[in-house]
Amino acid sequence: MLTITLKPGKEKSLLRRHPWIFPTAIDRIDGKPEEKNKPGATAIVQSSSGQFLARAAYSPQSQIRARVWSFQENEPIDHALIKRRIKKALTYRQSTVRDTDAIRLVFGEADGFPGLVVDWYGGKEGHLVCQFQSTGVEAWKVPIVQALIAESGCPNVYERSDASVREREGLPLVTGTLAGAEPNAETLVTENGVRYAIDVRTGHKTGFYVDQRDNRRLVMEHAANRDVLNCFCYTGGFSLAALKGGARSVISIDSSGEALQLAQRNMSLNGFDADKAQWWDADVFKTLRTLREQGKFFDLIILDPPKFASSPNQVERAARAYKDINLLGFQLLREGGLLFTYSCSGAISADLFQKIVAGAANDAKVDANILRRLSAGVDHPMTTSFPEGEYLKGLMLCKT
Repeated sequence: MLTITLKPGKEKSLLRRHPWIFPTAIDRIDGKPEEKNKPGATAIVQSSSGQFLARAAYSPQSQIRARVWSFQENEPIDHALIKRRIKKALTYRQSTVRDTDAIRLVFGEADGFPGLVVDWYGGKEGHLVCQFQSTGVEAWKVPIVQALIAESGCPNVYERSDASVREREGLPLVTGTLAGAEPNAETLVTENGVRYAIDVRTGHKTGFYVDQRDNRRLVMEHAANRDVLNCFCYTGGFSLAALKGGARSVISIDSSGEALQLAQRNMSLNGFDADKAQWWDADVFKTLRTLREQGKFFDLIILDPPKFASSPNQVERAARAYKDINLLGFQLLREGGLLFTYSCSGAISADLFQKIVAGAANDAKVDANILRRLSAGVDHPMTTSFPEGEYLKGLMLCKT
């Protein structure tokens, strides 16, 4: 087995149970030559004095050189561990998630699977959709799929390992059926009384943004008799929630015509009044400026853009983009109106995002109260030792 020995003093983060090991922390790697070149091989991590620290998955090409499987010296990484952790993850979701058959079943490090995401759509007759984002879980793909099927009772498993993070791990981008039936063009799910058709084969991420479930419910609760503007609407998640909540009108903007077609299909699935909804295939930044020039105002605005910062060196540029859309959002909001604004950029901290939004309000010359801080749902747990898991952050504000 590989042994990774850290430089003196570099064991501190592992003693705090942070699960990532970077190349600059490593003194040497001992083992057979074939093991040193094998992505996903399990390694013993020890301090410079030889103290056991963790068992980790080795990734020879990644800037995260190893990801911790376990901090327990007597816990082997084997099929039993895989099955045990899948069962634990499922039990937790069954006890906490309500009113939906679209759930995040496995959320990476928080569930003991570094680099693995599994979303479950449609119950036992639906599909488990997996993203294997690191060499460690890639190496254990077959037993992971077997455990998912055995514990969930869902025989259909589809892979969406097409995120760019795979390339940084030295892994190819792959999609396709891993077990059971090929997914249809549309998979139907229900969330908070709203039906959604999703495309798990080609949609964003695994086909749907399950992380916004609680926030969609919040919009639903505040949408009655309001004129709503939903920016970066994708397939209409927030738009449908607003219509379900009794919105007077909803304008939804996205630059993907295919996503907007599915959004309108979702509206029809729910029998909502088409006269209350408009779907604009347009650039959000330009459209917000046009609406401002036209003197348009709204009672509730949702800003849920794609990731603006994929790495720390993109933070400055991303901050300008977040400030721009939030400034425009404040300017288009009626007094007493609500702004729901989000960032899914892991490199943008919650504190920084709040400062950006505060700066936008100041530049817009408006006063705003923060009513709630927003995050992903309970099926996206965050461990106390791994703050990087909190990628989604948001604010619910009222323009006073």
